[in-house]
Amino acid sequence: MGGVRELAASFVVPGPCGVAVRDRLKHLTAQDEGVLRAVGAHQGALASRDLKDRCADGLEHSADTWAVRKRELTGVSSSRIAGAITKATHDQWALARRCQAAHIQNLATGIKTLRHRLSLPLGQKGTKRVAGGYRSQNEWFRKSRRLAALEDRHTAAVCDRQAGRVRVVRGGKRLLNTRHHLTQARLTEEQWRERWEAERWFLAADGESGKRFGNETIRVTPDGEVSIKLPVPLAHLANTRHGRYTLTATVAFAHRGAEWADRIEANRAVAYRIHLDTERGRWYLTASWQRPVVKTIPLETARARGMVGVDTNADHFAAYLLDRHGNPVGDPHRFPYDLSGTVGHRDAQVRHALTRLINWARRVGVAAIGIEDLDFTAEKTREKHGRRKRFRQLISGMPTGKLKARLVSMAAEQGLAIVAVDPAYTSLWGAQHWQKPLSTPHRKMSRHDAAGIAIGRRALGHPVRRRTAPPPHDRSDRAGHRTAQAAPGDRGREGTRPPTTDRPPGEPSPSGKRKREPSASKTVRDAPSTHQWVQDSLMHAG
Repeated sequence: MGGVRELAASFVVPGPCGVAVRDRLKHLTAQDEGVLRAVGAHQGALASRDLKDRCADGLEHSADTWAVRKRELTGVSSSRIAGAITKATHDQWALARRCQAAHIQNLATGIKTLRHRLSLPLGQKGTKRVAGGYRSQNEWFRKSRRLAALEDRHTAAVCDRQAGRVRVVRGGKRLLNTRHHLTQARLTEEQWRERWEAERWFLAADGESGKRFGNETIRVTPDGEVSIKLPVPLAHLANTRHGRYTLTATVAFAHRGAEWADRIEANRAVAYRIHLDTERGRWYLTASWQRPVVKTIPLETARARGMVGVDTNADHFAAYLLDRHGNPVGDPHRFPYDLSGTVGHRDAQVRHALTRLINWARRVGVAAIGIEDLDFTAEKTREKHGRRKRFRQLISGMPTGKLKARLVSMAAEQGLAIVAVDPAYTSLWGAQHWQKPLSTPHRKMSRHDAAGIAIGRRALGHPVRRRTAPPPHDRSDRAGHRTAQAAPGDRGREGTRPPTTDRPPGEPSPSGKRKREPSASKTVRDAPSTHQWVQDSLMHAG
């Protein structure tokens, strides 16, 4: 392959397997908020204690230890609440283990890069794929110190993983560190404390099929009435029978409300979570449920009506429409977004750009969208990019994971499939083979637009280049035919021109004028050959 790595095969991304909708709990009384705070604080303390016990078990965890923890929680809450807490604990511990493995891999990658660069002579130039030596003795010395630090961190992380130790913070490590930087965060100690306690509450319940309205702990009726099963120590706060507290607020899910109502009326499982937005002072109820796994359409079916190739960038999506033969159709389309500002603003920008992209894909009539299977896990290391701090910040700020999840779920609702392709060389080959040929005085092609064409062609199963290069030896056939060409029977517009009439050769035309006979060949290139290969039109070859 001449140094080009092997490309992964394209595939249709599976559809979403779950749904979540949210509505605000309006007009809560002071008593309602007091009960919610008391229940959240009580169950949050139980969740913290259970997480501590799970971390202490480490790799010795088993079904027996799980049963012991659940029995202890059941005595101070209920069986269902204890099950929800232990399940959330296991999920959080497993997430910490996955993050620990990713951290170890990142450290190993940095150590490998540093060792390689330290082994090279000072000032040795690198290549596009491999970095060279360091520029000065001072830089070499500082990088050797950093190598020793990374090796110590890697050793400690590996020991923790082998022993089953993880680092977990209920409420989030970022919010915990904010406590030491309240001035920069523009928060008072009271505001931080309120946010910290709210994040550590536990007001959630898993659904249970067969139970009334699909959830026995947090029950929501078709009319929107919300009631909570109180834990045993707080049973005196109940305002209805069987130790339940009914809120004065009601909910009405505007999005997927009919689907939610069908589930609860059939007593199918629906999970609920109640949380407080401390910045706005608002309470919200989130309902979620699982969907049956939908079988994705075959790859050939997704390619049947063409493809929209999308190149993901730091500030926009560059999309191009291609027919099923891989030919670009029309002009490029760009869907900008702004990833600065708050998390909510960034999320809204991505959703708005994806909505416009999906609506345009539906209008042009394609069945699928081709997108790169981006993963910058191994591309953000400080040792790999060195002083390119702005570039590292650029790729770190791209929400690739959230973008893929949102695109899959939003496209599935509109009946569109997502085809993921290998992102290797899409920008390089797209600019090489498509940017200049498609640029006109009235159409400016950027490198990102050309990359969208490369992504779309790869999703369709075509090579990125427009046609295979002819063989050597002055572009003749002495070295063999092209590897990609039209079939011998398909002459196309390069075939011989049919005669105008059925007159024998040399007979004058009806107008009395003799048609000129073809001249004899005077060059080797014009000499007749025993075989003839035909190349179809430029845009048709794939």
